[in-house]
Amino acid sequence: MSDAVLHPARAPRAIPVREILPWAVLCGLLCLIAIYFVGAEEGATSLISGTSVHEFVHDGRHLLGFPCH
Repeated sequence: MSDAVLHPARAPRAIPVREILPWAVLCGLLCLIAIYFVGAEEGATSLISGTSVHEFVHDGRHLLGFPCH
């Protein structure tokens, strides 16, 4: 039978805010763009002509509680 050897656990490494901040800003902008396309991309505020974006996110609109018709 072999003897069990305990290895000390490594301490977690701190991540500096300056490394997280650009990713947090990027994720925030992507979330805002997604909410715009799901919630407001139709009618007078439409950036893309036609109804293709509206039809693509139609079920998501209802799932998130945005009225559309």
